[in-house]
Amino acid sequence: MEHWSIDEYKNYTNTKNRKTKYKAKKTSIDGHTFDSQKEADYYCGLKLRLQAKEINGFCLQPTFMLAPGLKYKADFVVFNTDNSYEVIDVKGLKTKEYIAKKKVFEDKFNMKITEI
Repeated sequence: MEHWSIDEYKNYTNTKNRKTKYKAKKTSIDGHTFDSQKEADYYCGLKLRLQAKEINGFCLQPTFMLAPGLKYKADFVVFNTDNSYEVIDVKGLKTKEYIAKKKVFEDKFNMKITEI
């Protein structure tokens, strides 16, 4: 017989029948909950790239202030071995809100968002 902790049971009951707006399935790995399986898969790929020393590291869900009261939360920032970095957004569907925030982000920080 399988035994669950209270947290495991709460997680199971909270996500089992919940459908997201864009039909993405929330996925938890290593204590992190990702908005989609695609995002979780990308995270697993980053872990492998880090172990293989193809990248120096990565950051999960960094938040950037675009203006007072306006934030953009990326999925990842990847730190490359050449000391450059990339802001990554794993996308299934580009909403109007995302497109607007992307433009403000890229204009303000003079950086491109890499969409996966």
